Order: sequence, then C-alpha cells, then structure tokens
Amino acid sequence: MNDYLVIVESPAKAKTIKRYLGSKYEVKASMGHVRDLPKSQMGIDVNDHFKPRYITIRGKGPVLKELKSAAKKAKKVYLAADPDREGEAIAWHLAHSLDIDDRSACRVVFNEITKPAIKAAFKKPRTINMDLVDAQQARRILDRLVGYNISPLLWKKVKKGLSAGRVQSVALRMIMEREKEIKAFVPEEYWSIGSSFRVGDESFEAAFYGIEGKKKELKTEDDVKNVLAKIKDQTFTVQNVQKKERLRYPVVPFTTSSLQQEAARKLNFRARKTMMIAQQLYEGIALGKQGSTGLITYMRTDSTRISEVAKTEAKSFIFENYGENYYNNKPQKAKKSENTQDAHEGVRPTSVLRQPKEIKDYLSRDQYKLYKLIWERFVASQMAPAVLDTVRADLEQNGVVFRATGSKVKFQGFMKVYVEGSDEPKKKTAAKAKENDLPELENGMQALQDQTDPKQHYTQPPPRYTEATLVKKMEEIGIGRPSTYAPTIDTIQRRNYVTMDAKRFVPTELGEIVLNLIVEFFPEIINIDFTAKMETDLDEVEEGSRNWITLIDHFYEDFSKRLSKAEKEMQSVSIKDEPAGIKCEKCGHEMVYKMGRFGKFLACSNFPECRNTKPILKKTGVPCPKCGKGEVVERRSKKRRIFYGCDRYPECDFVSWDKPIQRKCPKCDSYLVEKKTKNGKSVECPKCDYKEEVQ
Repeated sequence: MNDYLVIVESPAKAKTIKRYLGSKYEVKASMGHVRDLPKSQMGIDVNDHFKPRYITIRGKGPVLKELKSAAKKAKKVYLAADPDREGEAIAWHLAHSLDIDDRSACRVVFNEITKPAIKAAFKKPRTINMDLVDAQQARRILDRLVGYNISPLLWKKVKKGLSAGRVQSVALRMIMEREKEIKAFVPEEYWSIGSSFRVGDESFEAAFYGIEGKKKELKTEDDVKNVLAKIKDQTFTVQNVQKKERLRYPVVPFTTSSLQQEAARKLNFRARKTMMIAQQLYEGIALGKQGSTGLITYMRTDSTRISEVAKTEAKSFIFENYGENYYNNKPQKAKKSENTQDAHEGVRPTSVLRQPKEIKDYLSRDQYKLYKLIWERFVASQMAPAVLDTVRADLEQNGVVFRATGSKVKFQGFMKVYVEGSDEPKKKTAAKAKENDLPELENGMQALQDQTDPKQHYTQPPPRYTEATLVKKMEEIGIGRPSTYAPTIDTIQRRNYVTMDAKRFVPTELGEIVLNLIVEFFPEIINIDFTAKMETDLDEVEEGSRNWITLIDHFYEDFSKRLSKAEKEMQSVSIKDEPAGIKCEKCGHEMVYKMGRFGKFLACSNFPECRNTKPILKKTGVPCPKCGKGEVVERRSKKRRIFYGCDRYPECDFVSWDKPIQRKCPKCDSYLVEKKTKNGKSVECPKCDYKEEVQ
C-alpha cells in the first residue's frame, strides 16, 4: 500500500512527478476533467441561482473507478492539477467525486516540474481555492448560457452546426471590421527618389528628404520632376552629420500571448499547436538516463516575472559562455497592463544549463524548435543591450536634400543569442534596401551623385490579421485570457466563419451572416468594451472581491430579454450554394461550391442522392514535366501540406513538394522548381546541381 496518492491530469506529468516523490507516493492521471456540464442540454438551473448540474464525463467511468479504489487505500490524497483556474476546477471536481474534503490541505501547486519545485509544493499543501473555482464556473456558465441559447437559434434560422460565444464572436467581429477597412480603403499615390552617391572610391545610398531642410512629400510625378529640375550637376555638399551610439534592449521572457505570436512568426506554428507542444515540454520529456524531465515552466501565464534562482543560474551561464560584459545587471521589465494577473512566472526553461543542442536527440523536431525558441528568448532577456553606431547625413545642392542613414553593430549583446521577429512587412526603400554601410562623412565634404531612381508607390490597406496579430490585438484590448486564445481561433475556423489565405484570416459569407444577426439581436455579445469588462469581472471573482452568482444574474437579466425578442423577430436566412459552372461526371447535375473544415470544395447539387465531391485544384499554368499532356496543379496532403501534381492523376502520377516553373534547366534540360529560402527564393534543378538565387 502506498501512503499517499497524487492525482494529476496526464500520464506524462504523472511519470515526471513520480521521479521526485519516492516509493511512498503513487501518482495517477485523471486525464483532464472527470465531471462537466452535460452536452445534450443546458445543465444550468436559471431559476435556482444558476446552479450547474455536473455529470461524469462519458468514458471517464473506468478512470474514476480506478482513482476511487486508489484513494480508499491511501492515507492522504493530493490533487496536483495545473496552477490555474482550470486546474483548480479539476481538483475541486476530483475532490467531490472522491469524497475528499475540499477544506482540507489536499491541493498542491507548482509552476515548474522540477525536483526543488515539487518538494517545496508538497511541504506546503493548501485547501482548494474556491475563488478560482468560482471564476472558472462563472466563465463556463456564461459561455453555456450564451452558446446553448444562441446556437439553436442560429441552427433554426441559418443552418445546423453553427455556434456563438462571447469571445469567439468578438474575435470574428475584429476580423470582419478589418475586412471592411480593406474594402473601403482608397489607395493614395506617392513617390520616392533613391540615389547612389560616391565619396572617393566608396559608394552609398541615400533618399530624397526635402527642400531647404524641410521634409517634403512627393505625391505626384510632377513633384518628382520639379525636384530633379533643381539639381544642376553631380556635386552635393555633406551637411548635418550626426553620429550617435544607440542601445537596443532585449525583450522580456515569453508570456502565453507572446509565445504564440513568436512561434507563428518564426516557426509557422498555429496557436493550438504551440500550446500542445508547450504542454508536452512542461509535463516532461524522457531524457535518457535522466528520465522524464519537465523542460519549461507553466505556459499559461500573462507575467514576465522570473524567479531569483533562475536569474542567478542564467547569470552564471552567461558569464561562463559569453563573458561578463554580456550580462545585464538591470534586465528590462515589461510594463504591466491592467489585465495582467501575474499569477505565475514568465515562460522559461526549468534550467538554462539544459541547452537545446544537448537534448535535441530526445525531442521531436517541433519540440526542439519550440524549446530552442523559449530557451533563447529567456537567455537573451538576461543579457546586455546591443550597442549600435548610427550615422545620419544630409547631402544638399541648390536646396535639394537627400538623406543617408546607416548603422553598424558595435557590440552584439543579446543579439548574439536572439532577435525578436516582427509582424510588420519589411519596407524596402531605395536608401534601406539593405544595411547601408556609410563611408566616413564630415560636414563640408563633396559627394558625387551617380544616378537617381524615382519610383511610384501607392499606400496599402491595413493587413488582414494573422494568428499572431489577432492574439496580440485580443491581448491589447483585454479580450480572453492566456488559456482562451488558441481555442477561440480554432473555433471560428472549425465553424467556417473564417478561412485562411496566405496565413491570414478572411471572413466567409457564413461568418458575415452570423455576425450580422448577433450584432442586430445581441449587441453586447460582440461589444469589445463589454466583453473586456466581463473578463475583468471574472478576475475580480478570482480575487474574491465579486460574487459569481451576482455577476451572472446581472448579465442574464438583459440577455434573456434579448433572447425572447430574437426568437420572435429573427428572420430565416437562406444560404445558396454557388454554382461551379461544371457538371457532375457521375449524375450530370450541377456541381456547387461547398465549405468544409479545410476550406472550399466541389460537391454535387444532387446530394444526398449523389455524394460526389472533388477538391478545387489551383492551376499553375505549367505543363506536366512527365506526361506533357496535363497541367501542374496545387494539391494538399492529408496533413494539409501543399504539394504539386498532374491534373491527369491517376493517369499521370507526377508529384513534387516544390513548385515546378516553366523554364528548363540549362545544364540537363530537366524541369526547374522554385524553393523557399531564408533570403527569399531559389530556383533549382531536381536532377542535377544547377541552382540560382532569386531576390
């Protein structure tokens, strides 16, 4: 018989914790929640203080039976679910299911799964925090009241399978409003003048700045002609040379939001994938003889705070591996927003000494990528600022001023390890197409202008949201919390309210219809300020300063009135399938465009009598290199990865992961393919070693 039983959520976590607790402890997994509201009905009594009716989740009976048996044999049961609202609720449900007094010291929490953290947690068990439980219950009940009342209404008036929720509706509204901005955008013309100059034998780039020292916008071609007409010859005078030393500071450690954003930018990970892999790293990975080891701290956090132990370890590591001058004695502190709970540390490696390259063989490819990103970000956050030497100089002739700017890294500092990615597209101007290495410039020097390069431009509409920019915006305005970003984004895609085009969200017709109905009948659901205020109210429930029943009652009073009105006045909406202009080869009926989980596809309009479906093939205009009769089209694998094949398949089985182009290899006459590289693209021959870089 084991003296103590410890219950966690997952087998991986159980395996890791077991290593640190000795033979007197038995560690078992509940596999997440064991109780929840029923799926088939509301499960909330609105007439009895919104009392929830919890039932054992289908399929969890054997798990619960095993846990009850183990609990009866143990002297003491500890509930060690994750340290957040959800984890506290899991512990509370387990306590009720296993007849454990939730007022006893049965709850243990830890921010990282390491031996010191586990030992410390079991020395200080506490009671279940009912404020945390109430906050989770309040969110769950609010979402159930909204979803289980509005969704059936949408099924009846629009189509089955739709849903509406507090946070997902606001996220959809943000995407829809951005689309309206893009459609309403009117491009404005503007021009730039780039120029190359020489001082002695050294060349450098500059761009037109203004007239008589004042900045001037070039809006038309006539403006450009007027500027060029003022230039009499090639000789310009160097003026206003400014040389400065600039510090570039490192970013702070990851929060949930910034981790999701950076993983999207640098690793091309979806938010859901990032959180799934981060959970694996947190719960523990088998590292050979070391056994199952938790590699990162808890990944659902809005804090960038770091423990003193971790700071000390990072300091020693930086001193030893990079030098004393690379350590920052005054690390940056992120500004706390009003919404920050600061319950846990920032996301960091549990030990900075566990370098990514040393454990690479024990990790999957994606686990390694994410762990490396988290490790580098944390190490860089503790390092010294980078030092840049910057130079700015004006070149003047007859009042016409061109400006050259340049910078050189004098001291790498944190940039030796990590540089944060950006959501903004890199703007390439004539003066900044690449790092502009300026010669030594002094006031009064003469510079010769080699050539000018006037270019016409048009202002661009605001970009559509990517997963990274949507998460960033949701965090800024206080919509959702660290644990809700990924599920929210996943839901609006599964419901086909949005699709992805070039990794950016595009609202669908269905999404627009649903949102318009919610705007008309439930304006508070999609009101950003209202939803952000609700998140703040839930935080107050967690802090114990607000009653959850009063909070829900206040919301439901107005919501129930709007629901009654919507049931009477909401009109049915018919969504007609768009004809594809081709006939079904099986029955002769018209084929139509349908929307599925992975986007549009072709289906027979004679459904359900005819169930013929076909993917929509994106043509490339390139003849098939193998048969010469067909055309290369873009396809997707079962894992949604893009590849290229002949449109005559299965008659022709040509396939390629890389996009074929129309040109042939000059060396062997084979077809050429286009590959993506870090610097852009390259054109390569799959048959020989021919390769060319494409800027």
